[in-house]
Amino acid sequence: MHRVHSGDFRRRGSQWRSTRHRLAGSLGALLMLAMLLAACESKEGAWPRIEREGVLRVGLDPTFPPFEVTTEKGLEGLDVDLARALADELGLEAEFVYFGYDGLYDALATEQTDVLISALVIVTGRTRDFAYSEPYFNAGEILVMPSGSSIVEMPDLSDKRLAVELGAQGHVEATQWAKRLPGLTVVPFTGADEALSAVAEGAADAALVDGVSGRLYLKERPDSELTHAAEPVTVEPYAMVVRIEDEVLLDKLDEALTSLKASGEYDKMTARWLGS
Repeated sequence: MHRVHSGDFRRRGSQWRSTRHRLAGSLGALLMLAMLLAACESKEGAWPRIEREGVLRVGLDPTFPPFEVTTEKGLEGLDVDLARALADELGLEAEFVYFGYDGLYDALATEQTDVLISALVIVTGRTRDFAYSEPYFNAGEILVMPSGSSIVEMPDLSDKRLAVELGAQGHVEATQWAKRLPGLTVVPFTGADEALSAVAEGAADAALVDGVSGRLYLKERPDSELTHAAEPVTVEPYAMVVRIEDEVLLDKLDEALTSLKASGEYDKMTARWLGS
């Protein structure tokens, strides 16, 4: 019978402890590496996953033409074209996810989508949880007047009749200008189109309406012989929205937007949907 001496147990115990320590050390190193990788990916937010999958999930409410709307042709609009162009710049494919307007931010917060591109105005009260891109469109009030008019900007409206949409932001802005400009008469109408038609028919000298309504009216009625001032009177910026932790994604979207503007591609998209 082979006897096992106590020294054998001590040697084997020592060998096991050494092996266990080596295994523990290896597992610890692997765990540390996994934690570092996770921390790195967390710092980069959703971008590593987006880049790996090659898909940018774009959330929108498809009920606001000409920015996003579903028709018999499918989903189309300025935001749709912009999303596809941005994704292409980043080597990705745009995948659109539909939500009701009131549910857009909740969908982004719960990671059902990566970015919102849905004619959203920058809201400073949301910047604790969300981050906004550089503005891509100004929907502020614009001054519309007959082509060849002496009116170029708001200070030119003394002793003039200014058409506005009743109760809209343009009405509020016009009322403030009326306090400063002698003889400026503010004439309210039931809608933006009615205010613009009044200018086209000579019943008013100019109109102050939101940028979307004004540009669409001019685009759809080229024979109206109206034009708009080069600079909007007020600022209402539309921007893309991401979760606050998605700094890398936001930087890449801003870079892609800058590239599209520099190449003239963005202006072409805007002209297609809103005119010049």
